[in-house]
Amino acid sequence: QVQLVESGGGLVQPGGSLRLSCAASGSIFSIMFMGWYRQAPGKQRELVAGITSGGSTNYADSVKGRFTISRDNAKNTVYLQMNSLKPEDTAVYYCYARYVTVYWGQGTQVTVSS
Repeated sequence: QVQLVESGGGLVQPGGSLRLSCAASGSIFSIMFMGWYRQAPGKQRELVAGITSGGSTNYADSVKGRFTISRDNAKNTVYLQMNSLKPEDTAVYYCYARYVTVYWGQGTQVTVSS
């Protein structure tokens, strides 16, 4: 069983930055695909960024050049650095892990507003 705990959300002004963290329990973190999804009110959950066990990354077109996903296998943690935030980035952000089974975190709210 893997548990995911997100942190780092909050309120930020447009153009600002936030870094989300997701700490995973268990011993298989290094071989898991990790990702960040988000869900805005009234919209479907969407993949924001993903990173493979080998470090390959992919991003939604809407965040390319602004967001960076990374992982620290020694700390069982995945990060999402979010720069140049826009009001449309406002959503609940969920950490996602996959190795045979899919795991979700509880979500952390990110609000971009002046």
